[in-house]
Amino acid sequence: MEFAEMILTPKLDNVIMHGPFHSPVDGTLCITGHHLILSSRKEGIEELWLLHQNIDYIERKPNNVHGGGTLIIKCKDFRIIQLDISQQEEFINIANSIEQLSSIENPVKQYPFFFRPMYHTLEDGWTAFRPESEFNKLLQGDEWRITYINSDFQVCPTYPSIVIVPKNIDDDIILAAARFRDGGRFPVLSYKHEGGSVLLRSSQPMTGPSNKRCKEDERLLNSVLGPGKRGYIIDTRSQTIAQSAKSKGGGFEMEMHYPQWRRVVKPIDRHHVLLDSLSKLVEACNDIGSSMDRWLSRVDGSNWMSHLKDTLNCACLVAQCLDQEGASVLVHGSEGLDATLLVTSLAQIILNPDCRTVRGFEALIEREWLQGGHPFPIRHAHSCYSTTANGRTKAQAPTFLLFLDCVSQIQNQFPCSFEFSTNLLIQLFENSYASQYGTFLGTCEAERVHLQLAKRTTSLWSYLNRPDVLQTFLNPMYEPLNKVIWPTVAPMSLTLWSELFLRWVIDQTEHKEAWKRISGLKEHEKELRSKAGRLRRQLLDLEKEAVQLGIISAAN
Repeated sequence: MEFAEMILTPKLDNVIMHGPFHSPVDGTLCITGHHLILSSRKEGIEELWLLHQNIDYIERKPNNVHGGGTLIIKCKDFRIIQLDISQQEEFINIANSIEQLSSIENPVKQYPFFFRPMYHTLEDGWTAFRPESEFNKLLQGDEWRITYINSDFQVCPTYPSIVIVPKNIDDDIILAAARFRDGGRFPVLSYKHEGGSVLLRSSQPMTGPSNKRCKEDERLLNSVLGPGKRGYIIDTRSQTIAQSAKSKGGGFEMEMHYPQWRRVVKPIDRHHVLLDSLSKLVEACNDIGSSMDRWLSRVDGSNWMSHLKDTLNCACLVAQCLDQEGASVLVHGSEGLDATLLVTSLAQIILNPDCRTVRGFEALIEREWLQGGHPFPIRHAHSCYSTTANGRTKAQAPTFLLFLDCVSQIQNQFPCSFEFSTNLLIQLFENSYASQYGTFLGTCEAERVHLQLAKRTTSLWSYLNRPDVLQTFLNPMYEPLNKVIWPTVAPMSLTLWSELFLRWVIDQTEHKEAWKRISGLKEHEKELRSKAGRLRRQLLDLEKEAVQLGIISAAN
């Protein structure tokens, strides 16, 4: 169906909009193929431009007395907008149009394929984080190599065309290991720590109820361990779920076949459990009329903070194994598409100072989440306001949001150790659900190649890394710390991410102004330091000149 057929009423006057932090706006509503636009003739009132892709759920409240009614539009970024429409027919037409346009699944009909930037692209974000450059130092040694075994995406549909594997393991062994792993996701390198220990990720082994083994998989894993060394396999499922998977053909590594590896169970909830939790949290945050005790009880009852604690606990354990024990670690759950990526990403934030810079953080998301095969279009098809009645499924989950929240928690504890501010995290959250850029389209690299995203859409990284844009996401208090940071997961250390969850409930203007002032003061401090440095150099030059002229002695 074409856009024109879905847009039953393209333009309507006298629509009243109610939104956060402003008085009702009487304006003209326009519906395009990708946007809902409301503009007013009054000066000083900003237009509303809302991507249909950002709409999670529409609630209809017809006015049975006067006709027409109210549309309550609930967005994936947690915003709630209310439109009052007086005519009955237009009320129905607009509701139907928005519902159809916001549920388009065909990616080539979504806005990134139609968006054309009005700025000059300084850097192509599609080629900014290639594995060859990201792992350049490792590839110069004798331990690791690039394999192109998945160049046609036949070995593992959700892996990129290039992955890093041990140099002493040939492609035949990798192919056999891939057949033994769920979805072909054989163990690949995520990160090598400065002490030599490595972080790997994969999917579950397909041992099944008969405890099948794969000697090639065992050899692949053992090849990363030195003589007499032991490693850890961190399973992000509960033992009950792992046993259940075993009865269905999946399973976990048997100790008798992997004697150098110790399996540790660190369960992290996923999929619909996380989405249900997020729904309860956002519902509690939007309830501005409840008492303090009631509000705190609802936030606690959502279990979102418990998910943060469990996730950070697991990531800290992985980091401790790598850093303090010098032991290599393999992380996996079932498919290796969600909790696995969550843990490997956070472990690198803790261990690797480079991942706490803007560019390093972007590279981490590209490497672990996008090239790692996290299916963003599936997980983010709906958000917290959706229900099973309007399209919510068990495959949808805010796993990436949980990752960003965990990073925010670490930022709170180490406010000077991150080059970027929480604004960058919020920008990534919004773009992962609805965007004019193609970065988060496609479930994996194979699909992105098929859709020709690099040719037909613009990368989010190309936009974020423009100097004028990048400046708005920098942390003015950043002081590089070239060390491992150890976040605490004690209950009093974890807090609600108010800049995100309460931004449509509590006006953040004063908070933003305070950060602007801090940024201005830091810039002024830099200028003063620079000026002082120039004066010192001038003074030294004058002293040298005075010595040469005999005005003062060299001893002085």
